[in-house]
Amino acid sequence: MPLLYLLYLQTAALPKVVTRPEDVQYVSVLKATGLVEAEIAPASDPVGKYHVARTATVTRITEDGIVEINKLLEAPRRNARPLQIARNIARRPSLA
Repeated sequence: MPLLYLLYLQTAALPKVVTRPEDVQYVSVLKATGLVEAEIAPASDPVGKYHVARTATVTRITEDGIVEINKLLEAPRRNARPLQIARNIARRPSLA
C-alpha cells in the first residue's frame, strides 16, 4: 500500500500533513526507502519510551519516487486494480 499512497501523493498539494496512523506508517516506509522527503514526529519521548508517531509532513517526492510512479503508470493493465485503489484512497475525506 505505500506505493499506492505514493501515487496519491503525486496529486496532493505539498507539503502534506498526515495524521491518520496508517498514512503516517506509509509515509515512514516511503521516507525510509528514499521515495519521499518527510518530517515525522518523534516516536520516542525524552526518556526513550517508544510511541507511535502521530504526524508526518511530506515535503516532496524524490527523483527515485518519480521513477517508481512512472514504473507503476507504465503498466496500466497490470496495475488497473492498484490504480483504482489509489483513486479511492485519494477520495477519502480524511485526506482532504
